[in-house]
Amino acid sequence: MSEQKQRWLFVTGKLAEPALHRILEDLAPKLGIDYQIITLNITVAALMTTDWIARHFPKHVSGDMILLPGLCRGDAAVVTQTTGIPAKHGPPDLRDLPEFFGHQGRFPPKDYGPYDIEIIAEINNVPRKSWEEILAEAQRYHSEGADIIDIGCEPGNIYYQVGDIIRRLRDLGFRISIDSTIPEEIEIAITAGAELVLSINSSNVSYVRYWQDKFPTVEYVVIPDTPNDLSSLYKTMEKLMQWKANIRVDPILEPIGHGFVKSLQRYINVRKENPNIPMLMGVGNLTELTEVDSSGINLLLAAICQELGIRSVLTTSVANWSRSSVREWDIARRIAFYAVSHQTVPKKIDSSLVLLRDPRLKEMGENSIQELASRVNDPNYRIIAEQNKIYIFNKYICISGLDPFKIFEALTQVDQNLSPSHAFYLGYEMAKAELALTLHKNYTQDQPLNWGFLTSRKNAKHESINTTANFITKLRNK
Repeated sequence: MSEQKQRWLFVTGKLAEPALHRILEDLAPKLGIDYQIITLNITVAALMTTDWIARHFPKHVSGDMILLPGLCRGDAAVVTQTTGIPAKHGPPDLRDLPEFFGHQGRFPPKDYGPYDIEIIAEINNVPRKSWEEILAEAQRYHSEGADIIDIGCEPGNIYYQVGDIIRRLRDLGFRISIDSTIPEEIEIAITAGAELVLSINSSNVSYVRYWQDKFPTVEYVVIPDTPNDLSSLYKTMEKLMQWKANIRVDPILEPIGHGFVKSLQRYINVRKENPNIPMLMGVGNLTELTEVDSSGINLLLAAICQELGIRSVLTTSVANWSRSSVREWDIARRIAFYAVSHQTVPKKIDSSLVLLRDPRLKEMGENSIQELASRVNDPNYRIIAEQNKIYIFNKYICISGLDPFKIFEALTQVDQNLSPSHAFYLGYEMAKAELALTLHKNYTQDQPLNWGFLTSRKNAKHESINTTANFITKLRNK
């Protein structure tokens, strides 16, 4: 006996009904569901509220779930209480229904999220900053995913207040490392509670024997005396291991143009010769000294670290193009962990690092847009941007082009009663549309463009102002 299919009820408006039919005809058989489209007496589905839907939902309709338009306002529980059928909001764009139902490679996958790379975020030039600035930076890095806050000191100068700064941060629950090679400064820091020292080489290694007795849990990052000198790295490692000190090894990542590939080879060699030793990579030499958006670089470095078993990274956020590096690393380490552990390419896992463009374009096509425009029977403007054109239309007009100024000029010849606020709204939306076309991003009217993890979500469902107050009042009172 075959299992009975779930029956889904899709609520929509008149304009979206044809497109919804086309999507569900293809999608429902793949999902193994039955469906019914509930087309309510309203043109634009986004203008519905859940209270209005509850009042106008047809009687004696049965189903297992009601899917409401993603942009309709209100609590879905109102519809559930009225109909007796569970209800929830769908995606803002009906073209996202396949992903919403977990079809065609839904992401992120259910087991996505774990990681095993620790992020150490450096606060640069701490001696030059106030306590308030230091605390704000530490809090920001922690909120972005940093596991340890690194106190960056100035080479050649002892910062005697570093102990007070570390104690105050430790009292607030932060884990702390000290970025210094000056023995006196390091001792002040670890006495105050720093758990990790960056960095130890032949110039200060002799002090570790004394520190090891007093602070046995402190870890030390071992570096070569000069980046190319792996023999000095091994000599320092050998001494620390004899003293049973806790160590991490950093062969030093070099900038592009200064031996970048050779430095990667050093990491590979150290790992091959020491398969179980903890390693760290300081990534700032690449992200800070390469004038390019840092997200792609950070993901590649995360992949290298994941495959080589480098389980901690030191990152900075000084240059404007790398100011979000901590957040990027928090995402990149999860993507790299999933890809390597599942032996899959890093696609359809998490698109949060796709910032400039969108993962894929969703286009209606010229014929569908013209069909939609022909069905509009109210004065409210709709804006669509795709295939290198901006379309703006209502019951009176349909204009397309690429230059918002020319479009607006043509618009005012037909609609001479635009209020300043409405004109501002249309200009704002067309500027977004032009930007979307320039960068090959998806544009959805009244929604923010997608900038990956940088997208501001607070206005993602703000109320549209492209309708007059009288129209909305009339609609809600139906």
